[in-house]
Amino acid sequence: DQFDNLDKHTQWGIDFLEKYAKFVKERIEIEQNYAKQLRNLVKKYCPKRSPKDEEPRFTSCLAFFNILNELNDYAGQREVVAEEMGHRVYGELMRYSHDLKTERKMHLQEGRKAQQYLDMCWKQMDNSKKKFERECREAEKAQQSYERLDNDTNATKADVEKAKQQLNLRTHMADENKNEYAAQLQNFNGEQHKHYYIVIPQIYKQLQEMDERRTIKLSECYKGFADSERKVIPIISKCLEGMILAAKSVDEHRDSQLVIDCFKSGFEPPGDFPFEDYSQNIYRTISDGTISTPKQEGMRIDSKTTVGKAKGKLWLFGKKPKPQSPPLTPTSLYTSSTPNGSQYPIFSIEPVHYCMSDIKTGKPRIPSFRSLKRGYFYLQGPALEDFSHLPPEQRRKKLQQRIDELNRELQKETDQKDALIKMKDVYEKNPQMGDPGSLQPKLTETMSNMDRLRMEIHKNEAWLSEVEGKVAARSDRRHSSDINHLVTQGRESPEGSYTDDANQEVRGPPQQHAHPNEFDDEFEDDDPLPAIGHCKALYPFDGHNEGTLAMKEGEILYIIEEDKGDGWTRARRHNGEEGYVPTSYIDVTLEKNSKGA
Repeated sequence: DQFDNLDKHTQWGIDFLEKYAKFVKERIEIEQNYAKQLRNLVKKYCPKRSPKDEEPRFTSCLAFFNILNELNDYAGQREVVAEEMGHRVYGELMRYSHDLKTERKMHLQEGRKAQQYLDMCWKQMDNSKKKFERECREAEKAQQSYERLDNDTNATKADVEKAKQQLNLRTHMADENKNEYAAQLQNFNGEQHKHYYIVIPQIYKQLQEMDERRTIKLSECYKGFADSERKVIPIISKCLEGMILAAKSVDEHRDSQLVIDCFKSGFEPPGDFPFEDYSQNIYRTISDGTISTPKQEGMRIDSKTTVGKAKGKLWLFGKKPKPQSPPLTPTSLYTSSTPNGSQYPIFSIEPVHYCMSDIKTGKPRIPSFRSLKRGYFYLQGPALEDFSHLPPEQRRKKLQQRIDELNRELQKETDQKDALIKMKDVYEKNPQMGDPGSLQPKLTETMSNMDRLRMEIHKNEAWLSEVEGKVAARSDRRHSSDINHLVTQGRESPEGSYTDDANQEVRGPPQQHAHPNEFDDEFEDDDPLPAIGHCKALYPFDGHNEGTLAMKEGEILYIIEEDKGDGWTRARRHNGEEGYVPTSYIDVTLEKNSKGA
C-alpha cells in the first residue's frame, strides 16, 4: 500500500546519484583547470629555445629547470586523475543513471498495471453486486404485489397469474445475478490475494534490488574516486623526490667556477706604479753647479723622441718606422689590435707617461689607415670569424668549441662517405638493386664537404695555436717584467729614465732593456699570419699611405687576409713586409691548404 512513497524514494535515489555525478564533474573541471594552470606556469618560466652558447649552465638554473620539468609531470598526473575520474566515475555514473531510470520506469509501470487490473476486478465485482441487490429488491416488490393480489378478493384470476409470473421472472433474475455476483466476488478475492501477496511484493522486491544496486554503485564510485587519486600518488611522490634531488644538486662552488670560466679574460693585471722622484734635478744641479736644459725644451724633445720610438714599434705591417708618423693617441697606448682587428687592453705603467705628455702637448691625433679600417669593422660588423673581438681566454674556448663541432661534423660526413661507398659496391655487385652512378653526385658532395670541414678545422687550429702561444708568451713576459721592475725601480722617474751622468739625461719613455713593455712585445713577438693564397700584381701601386704596401706590375705576393668588402686585401712580400693593396690591382688565387709566411 506504499507504492507512491516507494515511487518518491526511488526518484530521490536517482536524483542523489545525479547530484554526486555533478559533484564529480565539477571536481574533474577543477583538476583540469589546475593542470592547465600548472602547465601555463611551467611554460611561462621555462626558457625559450636558445643557442648552445646561451644555454644555462649554473646548477641553480639547471635545478630550477628540473623542478619545472617535475612540476610539468605533476600537472600531467593531475590530468591523469581528471581523466580517470571522468572515465571510471563520472562516465559510469551517467550510464548507470540512465539505466536506472529505465528500470525504475519499467517496474513502476508494472505496479501501476497490477493496481489498475485489481481496480478493474473490483469494479466488475461491485457492478455485479449492485445488480444482484437491485434484482433482489425487484423480486421482493414482485412477491409483495403477488401476495397483495392473491389476498384481494376483488382481484381477477388473470391479474393474480400475471403477478405470479412476474414474481417468478424476478426471482429467476435475482438468482442469476446472485450467481454472477458470487463468481465476480470469488474472482476479485483471488486477484486481490494475488496482487498483494505475489505481484506487488515481486515489484517491490525488484525496486528494492534496484535501489540497493544504486547504493552499491555509489559505494564503488566513492572508492573509484579515491583510487583515481591514490594511483598517481607514487608518481607524484617521484616528482616531489625529483624536486628535492634538484634542490640538492645545487653546487655553489661549481657555479662560482662557471662564472670564473665565463668571464676569465686572460689579461694581465696592471703593474706597480714606480716611485716618482721630482727632486733629482734639484739635487743634481746643486751638486754639479751646472744648469740643465729648460723643462719646456726637454718636454718637446721628449715628446718627439717618445713618439718616434713608440711609433716604430706600433706599426703592424713591418718593423721599420715611418720617417713622418703622427703621434700616438692615448687610446692606442691603452689598446692593442690583433691581426683581425679586435682590440683589448694592455696594462702597463708606460701609458701614464704618454697620456701626461699628450695632455701637455695638446696636438691633434690622426688615426692610422689600419686603425680606421679595423675600427669601422669592429663597430659596424658582427662578431669576427676568428673571435678576435673576445679576450684571449674566451677566444680560446670559442675556438676549441668550434673545432670540436667541426670534428663531429667531419665524422658524420666520413661515416656517410663510408656508407655511400659500401652501397655503391653493393649496387656494382648487384645491379638489380640500383644504379651505382646515381650515388656519385652525393659521394662527390660528401667529399667536398669533408674537404671544406678539414680546411675550417685547419684554419681554426691555426688561430687556436696562435692564441695559446700568446697566452704562454704573456705569462713569461709577466714574470720577466716583474723581475726587471724590481731591478730598475730606483732609477725611474714618472716622465722618463736617467743615467748617472746628468748631461746624458733625456726625458722619454723607459728604456727597453730596463723596463720591457708588454704593449710593444704584443706585436714584436707575434707569429706572422699564415698565407691563405697568393696574388699577382696587375698594375703598379706606389703605396705612399701608411699601412699600404707598394708593389710592381707582375710581382707575386702572399695573401694573408681576404678583402672584407672595403676594396683592400692584406698581402706580404717574401721578405716579410706586410701591408694592404687594392683588390682591383691584383689577381687573387686562394689555396686550399694555407702555408706559413
